[in-house]
Amino acid sequence: MKREAEPNIHLYVDRLILNGLAVERTQASHVTMAIEAELTRLLIENGLMTSMQTDIAVPSMRANSIQLTSDTSPGQIGTQIAQAIFSGIGNKR
Repeated sequence: MKREAEPNIHLYVDRLILNGLAVERTQASHVTMAIEAELTRLLIENGLMTSMQTDIAVPSMRANSIQLTSDTSPGQIGTQIAQAIFSGIGNKR
């Protein structure tokens, strides 16, 4: 049986504005890595919403809010940001 080729997804985020998020410079790379890892996982498992499955440029997108506490780690912040981004582009199964 021939397996279908998985689609290639190229996602480029020019700018990510995080209003009110206080992340130290030393933590920024941890947040970024967590965003990339979680968003990759979500896209592999669920794919893109139908309207995003063609060559498309989205000038801006509003994402879901995230919930932070004083003890939220940079990795958890990145995971929540990725889930918020996915809510605007991902296939909700």
